[in-house]
Amino acid sequence: MTRRVRIAELPSGPVTVQDSSNGVNKDKLSLLQLINEKERVEAELSTLGSVLDSHSVNMNTGLTTFDGFPRSDIDVAQIRTTRARIIHLRNDYKDLMSRIEKGLHAHHANQITQNGSSTPPSSRPVAASAPSAPDIQGSTTGIPFAKVNSVVSGSPADETGMKVGDLITQFGSVNWANHEKLAKVAEAVASSEGRPIQVELSRTGERVSVQLTPRRDWGGRGLLGCHLLPV
Repeated sequence: MTRRVRIAELPSGPVTVQDSSNGVNKDKLSLLQLINEKERVEAELSTLGSVLDSHSVNMNTGLTTFDGFPRSDIDVAQIRTTRARIIHLRNDYKDLMSRIEKGLHAHHANQITQNGSSTPPSSRPVAASAPSAPDIQGSTTGIPFAKVNSVVSGSPADETGMKVGDLITQFGSVNWANHEKLAKVAEAVASSEGRPIQVELSRTGERVSVQLTPRRDWGGRGLLGCHLLPV
C-alpha cells in the first residue's frame, strides 16, 4: 500500500507576509541568498509534489464525486492545503527568478564598470568588490533559461523523457549566463549530432538529468524533435 505523507510532516502552510519568502523579506537578501532560497523552494515543491503523488492526484484532479460530495478515497483537506501551498510557492518562485535575473544583470554591469575603471586593480578595495565571477557563474547553472514548448512523439527528445513544460537549466556547456537567446543551444546541437548532450531540467521543482542525442534518422524534422522557448 502506498504510504501517504501527512501534512504535519511538511513545511508550514502559505505565509501571509507580503513580498517575503519563508518569512524572510526578499528585499534584504543578497544575490547568492536569493539563489539559495530558489533551491529551497524547488526542494519544497518537490516534497509537496510527492504528497499529491501519494494520493494519485495532481493540481487539476477533481476532489468531489459526480453529485458534488467530497471523495472518500482521498484526504481532500490535505490535498487542498497542499495545492494552496504549491500555488503560493510557484508565485514565490517566479518572483525569486525575476529578482535573481535583475541581480545578475546588476552584478555583470558592476563587473564591466570595475573592469573599465582607470583605477589599478591592486588599489581597489577588496571588501567593496562584488562576488567573484566564478562564484556567480557557478550559481547560474541552476537557473532556467529555456522551456520545452512541444515534444514530437518518437523523437530524440521524446525518447530521452523530455516533457512539455520542462525548464532547461543546463544544456551541455550552455546555461543562463551564456545561452545568447538560445543561439548557443543551436550551436551545441549542430556540433553534437550523434553524440549525447547532458541536459539538466527542472520539472515542477524536481531536478531531472537526461542524455539527449541529436540525430536526423528519427523520422521527423530537426535533430531533437522538440521546440524550445527562452524564459
